[in-house]
Amino acid sequence: MPTSLDKVLYTAKTHAVGGREGTARSDDGRVEVKLSSPGGPGQGTNPEQLFGIGYSACFLGAMKAVAPKVGVSVPADTAVDAEVDLGPTSLGYGIAVRLKITVPGLERAKAEQLVAEAHKVCPYSNATRNNIAVDITVQ
Repeated sequence: MPTSLDKVLYTAKTHAVGGREGTARSDDGRVEVKLSSPGGPGQGTNPEQLFGIGYSACFLGAMKAVAPKVGVSVPADTAVDAEVDLGPTSLGYGIAVRLKITVPGLERAKAEQLVAEAHKVCPYSNATRNNIAVDITVQ
């Protein structure tokens, strides 16, 4: 059963034409990208790269949000690297994600606790949970 929102805090509005060989933009003009197929010729990004960027940024935001609960501060040089795989499934095509998280200067046990708590609240984690494979490791 889908989770419904208690309240809408923000609505992102985007427009895409041409599919993987087209363009996309946000309604406020802050984002405008040329698209191209992954691994193929051409200039531009692809939906998998955009998903990885979005998930990485969102997850880092979730880490900052839960840091007080864990009793830590998130170091400024904390990084979330995402790898997004695209491949065939029995239903068509799907994605899988690997997040590799580096939290310099934070004790490993605390870093793992921080990441576990962030995974509980991150909107991307909640959207993908039980839908796609997501592997998270603390480097």
